[in-house]
Amino acid sequence: MTKTDLVNVVAAEAQISKKDADAAVAATLAAIANALKEGDKVQLIGFGTFEVKAVAEREGRNPKTGETIKIAAAKKPVFSASKVLKDEVNA
Repeated sequence: MTKTDLVNVVAAEAQISKKDADAAVAATLAAIANALKEGDKVQLIGFGTFEVKAVAEREGRNPKTGETIKIAAAKKPVFSASKVLKDEVNA
């Protein structure tokens, strides 16, 4: 499902225009991204949790040359599905 598909489904389910649905989806995604940037956890009960996890610096290997390289520490966004969502997918 693409963002356009999601906007179409939201517009149909909420009985609103596609323009309004696009604005709502964009605002939701922006709010989640901004919260994660600030280090907050976003918990959507019945859906799942978005949070940022730290990844430590580590050594990797260049597959082309075999040379050892350092991979910098980073933050990565992660999503954990709730039990309700897992049960829904497996039903």
